[in-house]
Amino acid sequence: MSPRTTRRALLEPFPRGNAAGRALLVVTGLLVTLGTVAVASASEGQSAANGAASWSIAIRDLVYLGLGLAALYLAARVRLDALVRRAPAWIAAGLVLLVAVRAIGVTANGGKRWINLHAIYLQPSELFKLATILFVAWLVQRHHEQLADWRRLALWTAPITAGAALILVEPDIGTSSVVIAIALVMLAVAGLPRRLLVRIGALGVTAFAAYMMYRPYSARRFFAFLHPNQDLLGNGYQLLQSKIGLGAGGVTGLGLGHSREKWGLLPNPHTDFIFTIVGEELGFIGAIAVILLFVAFLLCATRIAQRCTNEALRLVAVGVGVWICLEAAINIASVVGGWAVTGIPLPFFSYGGTALITELAAVGVLYNIAHDSSSSSGLTIAAARHAPAPARPARRVGRHPVPRSVAAPSRRR
Repeated sequence: MSPRTTRRALLEPFPRGNAAGRALLVVTGLLVTLGTVAVASASEGQSAANGAASWSIAIRDLVYLGLGLAALYLAARVRLDALVRRAPAWIAAGLVLLVAVRAIGVTANGGKRWINLHAIYLQPSELFKLATILFVAWLVQRHHEQLADWRRLALWTAPITAGAALILVEPDIGTSSVVIAIALVMLAVAGLPRRLLVRIGALGVTAFAAYMMYRPYSARRFFAFLHPNQDLLGNGYQLLQSKIGLGAGGVTGLGLGHSREKWGLLPNPHTDFIFTIVGEELGFIGAIAVILLFVAFLLCATRIAQRCTNEALRLVAVGVGVWICLEAAINIASVVGGWAVTGIPLPFFSYGGTALITELAAVGVLYNIAHDSSSSSGLTIAAARHAPAPARPARRVGRHPVPRSVAAPSRRR
């Protein structure tokens, strides 16, 4: 049979029938619905300050939501083997966009992180997170036998390091740290030796200390959460207002739409500090509900990863779960005073077009993986150090089989 007749379409039918996938969609739907309502309420003050209608930001958020749902649908249908196989192209495109930010990017709130496409302000650092997840999965799939050596590890992960460095100089230390954390957790799950993890951790701490010494202002801002009352008119102001808002909410909240902080008291109420508005309007009960939804998302991602029989795709599921839940934990911790305010958004809640679209695309990939029944083995990094010969990568990574002349058919679960 000729190669032309064996070529498969890039998109497959939308998968249905998997309980783990349905649970993921339900949890994501609840998060997105509550997040959309929160943006509509939290953005009233900012819209008024801009001289626009009260719902102007909420309407744009709905447009982004529509684009995000389209991205979810396409990601759920795409052939996973093609998606992972093209990971080097995704990471290269991400690096090009990050370089473009340095050249033609838009500066706002002290950071140069966006490219003005007129229809949307594109934030390449958000796209780079998903590209990093796919690239690490591809890297382990194709080169796991080399990654136990630190020199080869440094060489193969250089695109991720370069991307994190470009994000750091925007400056955006929070997103840069999340990118590195995603890659490290995925490599650790893949079996990266503990000695290498310790060395990378030590190198990261050293680099962080050097960065803080080089940029004293960033250091003061980062550590302001430890003593916010010492700079109430500066770096401690946001955290002070956030705590006031959360405290005013009490157990049941002031009522949806009745926040006081969003009317010019709390900066960025519809982006970085949207959890404060949720707590102020819906109270402790609403805040705990949001936290429980993210816990449920983590459980869904964990279940999908555990049930996945393809090790490369299992790593993708791990990466998506780490990304969404780590950002949620950092954001919530920062608005309650448990961690530094680093500009990390609350997934599915914080206003931002690129972030919402990319997060929903990642959910689509995760839903796709939930329905995958392909298999692969022998991709453990530590085990590959002693193997007599490297294992060949899996020939199929999708829900559907390749032709019988190449491999036996797979089954949907």
